[in-house]
Formats: sequence, C-alpha cells, structure tokens
Amino acid sequence: MLEMPSHDLGSVNNSTLTNGVSPIEENVSLPPKHAFGTLAVHAGSPPDPVTGAVIEPITLSTTFAQSAVSKPIGQYEYTRSSNPNRTNFETAVAALEQARYALAFSSGSATTATILQSLAQGSHVISVSDVYGGTHRYFSKVASAHGVKVTFTAALEANVKDLIRADGSTKLIWIESPSNPTLSLVDIAAVSEIAHKHDVKVVVDNTFLSPYIQNPLVHGADIVVHSVTKYINGHSDVLMGVAALNSPELYSRLSFLQNAIGAVPSPFDCFLAHRGIKTLHLRVREASKNALMVAEALQRSPHVKAVNYPGLASHAQHAIVAKQHRKGLGGGMLSFRVSASTPEAADRFCAATKIFTLAESLGGVESLVELPAKMTHAGIPRTEREAAGVWDDLVRISCGVEDGEDLVADVLAALDEAVKV
Repeated sequence: MLEMPSHDLGSVNNSTLTNGVSPIEENVSLPPKHAFGTLAVHAGSPPDPVTGAVIEPITLSTTFAQSAVSKPIGQYEYTRSSNPNRTNFETAVAALEQARYALAFSSGSATTATILQSLAQGSHVISVSDVYGGTHRYFSKVASAHGVKVTFTAALEANVKDLIRADGSTKLIWIESPSNPTLSLVDIAAVSEIAHKHDVKVVVDNTFLSPYIQNPLVHGADIVVHSVTKYINGHSDVLMGVAALNSPELYSRLSFLQNAIGAVPSPFDCFLAHRGIKTLHLRVREASKNALMVAEALQRSPHVKAVNYPGLASHAQHAIVAKQHRKGLGGGMLSFRVSASTPEAADRFCAATKIFTLAESLGGVESLVELPAKMTHAGIPRTEREAAGVWDDLVRISCGVEDGEDLVADVLAALDEAVKV
C-alpha cells in the first residue's frame, strides 16, 4: 500500500481534516443513477439554499466565521482546508469517474507530486516510459530527493512482473493510457491484477481521454489523476489537477497532504472547471470525431510515415480500445511522423497550419499542434525520448471542436507546404 512516515499520519484524526466534519463523510459521491451527461450537468450542483441560484456562487472568502471556539457555523473554516466551490467540483469529478472521493489540486503536476510525497523513503515506482514531460521530470529529478526511485519501462504489461521488487519496496505503478505523445495503450485490468497480488497500488493518468471515454477505477486502478487544465476544464483558462479514488485510507492520506502542502486551486478556478465539466461529454465526443477524421486523412497521405491514434483499427492495441473506452472512442489526441528528407519538415508543418495553433497543452475547444521533442518533452534526454518513440519528426495534435472538414483541410495543406524542398 502507499506508505507515509509514521510521524506524518500516525496522530491524524479524520475529523480534523476539514474543521470538525469528516471529509470522508462530506465528499462521498452517491452511486451514479443517471447517464454521464446528466451527471456532468447536475453532480455537485445543487441550487443555492439561500438564494435558489441554479449556478453556484463563487466563495472567495479565505476564512469562515465560528459560532464559538472550534465550532464553525457551517462546514468550512479556512479555504486551504476546504471551500464550497472545491467541494462541489470534487463531487462532480468523483461522480464522473465512478469514485467515492476526489481531491483537487493547483495543477496536474501538484497532483502527481502529492501522490509521490505519500510514499515513504526507499519506495520504488514503476512507470511507463512514454509519459508527459513534466511527469518524467518529477520522477527523474525530484522524487529521488525524498528517497523514491522510479524505473521506466516501454513495455509495462510484459515487464511488470519482473520489475516488481522482491524486497517489497515497489509501492506504485504509474500508467498513462493513452501515453503522451505516442498514444500507446495499457491494459489497466491486467496490470492491476498483477500489482494487487504484490500489494502494489496503480495510478492511471487519464488526462488524454477524460472521464467520459475511460474510467480506470472500473478496471482496477486505485487512483485516477487528471490535469484538469485539459479536457475537464476544456477552455484553456484554468491551471488545475484532480485525483479520484475509492479507498478511505488513501483518501485520508492524500487529503491530509492536500491540506498540509497546500497546493490547492482557487475558488474561481474550481468554479470555472466545474462550469467546463458540464459540457465535457459534448466536447469530447466532437473532438474524438474530428481526431478520427484527421487520423484517417493522415494515414492516407504519402507525406506521413506513421500515425498514432487509438481510434484507428490499425493501431497495434486497438483491442484495448474496445475493452476500456466508451463506445470505442479514440479521444481527441493523435500524433504522426512527417515523411521527409529532414526532420525540419515537422517544424515547418507546425508553422504552416492556419486553424491549428502552435502551442503546448491540449484538450481545449481550440485545436493545437506541437513538436514534443522540442517542446513538451524537450527536457528528456534524446536517447530516452527516441527509445519511447518521441522522434524529432513526431508531431502531436490536439483536435478541438471546430468543423472536422476544416481541420482535415488545414492539416493536408500544411503537410504539402512542409515537405516542399
């Protein structure tokens, strides 16, 4: 299990974590009784009990009055510990991930860091090698500072049994499925079954698909994380992260660290992200449709070496899509390699698009394009990048919700421009 040094959690009482109200009692989501879209609109969104407002107010107060010493008037005492907007957002995410609990953080990276901080010194983590550059940076350059070692593998399912250490120090397996940026998939249930036999927890970064397409907890994962900045918020105006889980013990550990470290989102960011989540299913469906159109067009182009998109039947792990993804959707993310005499053609492609904006990030309503080797994954040594399939000519695309025909035309025109000598 995840371990904490005894002095961190040994004397913590759940009732102290949110000022006299157990967070486990307050943040439990009811089992979903409705379809995803209904939950997206209504979960964590009760009408305001005072005014009847359908949309929640933004509670900016950092502190809350008490009727007597240690007796808050309501549920809240200090906004770092809990805030109405954060509670509502966490409730919504928990409902959509089919989780009992959710915890929001100030960024996706802060979510990752908090989970790693929950491990005791000497712990060992296994991670897929093809991960977000910020995750790789934390695992390789920060985790070691507090005594946590990380092993990367390009073939998690094949290697996981051998990589789990016999001395019991392996505590966590970190999965991205699809991975960033080569869109490789992992059979979450298969890895989780092996991990749990050795008392190892499984974390899945579900950012690329969102809760609409994939629910890792259903397939055996212990924690699912998101960069809320991406699909959940969906409008490129919020920096935020979230973790969802079912274990009361893990919830107590992580909620303690959420409060103790204090890497929490602002009430306004929680309000914006909660607003964004209400249209998540609509946006992700459209982005997936557009990505499939673009992937199919790229697959037909003579200017493309290879296309990485789970929604294509030609994807090497397409069977996992049918097993893990809602309605076989491939998501809005894809990557491809430009076929040209020099890798600079990929640079030219990124500069030539008219609708796709050259920028980092993903999951917004607008379509984006970037070059991982020189942008999001530039901090990873070349040999490690290339071993994971992140070549200099690899282009990553995030399809937004524009008209798909326009996106296809933009990509094909930019390819023609890029390969001109």
